[in-house]
Amino acid sequence: MEKSVCQEETYNALYHEHFQSVRNYVYYKCGDMDQAQDIAQESFIRLWQKCAEVIFEKVTGFVHTVANRLFLDKVRSDKVSLKFEKNQLPQQNTEDPFHQLRTKEFQNQIEQAISELPEGQREVFLLNRVDKHTYKEIAAMLGVSQTAIEKRMTKALIKLKDKIEEFKSYNI
Repeated sequence: MEKSVCQEETYNALYHEHFQSVRNYVYYKCGDMDQAQDIAQESFIRLWQKCAEVIFEKVTGFVHTVANRLFLDKVRSDKVSLKFEKNQLPQQNTEDPFHQLRTKEFQNQIEQAISELPEGQREVFLLNRVDKHTYKEIAAMLGVSQTAIEKRMTKALIKLKDKIEEFKSYNI
């Protein structure tokens, strides 16, 4: 027997399983956690509204596609400046203030380098390196081939490597 997305307990399980991933996906695109939360919630509302039409095995792709479309509706051509949540790098209070300052500056430079990546490269990089999704999972989320994901990641890593070369003066 095939699982139905319209069964309340199945829907709730899907929500709990996929909500954070959808929210993070949108956050990586827009850099605004409140907006990401709203779009993720709206994506699941639409899943519920169309539950009879969505095949259980295609739920991940469906909610990510809806989230992407909702995001594009809100911000068509805005340049994104991604800011990570505080404390991405662990703070070490035993370090001298100068070291802490250099570490914070380096973290800001890395965040800036990531935010300057083209949208497709940035979202693939963050989905893989922060959320730990595989290339296959990311391809399903974005509705593209795994090869396209691999190419985006390769380009992102090359650009980030070039930027990091510029940061070597920080000696961290």
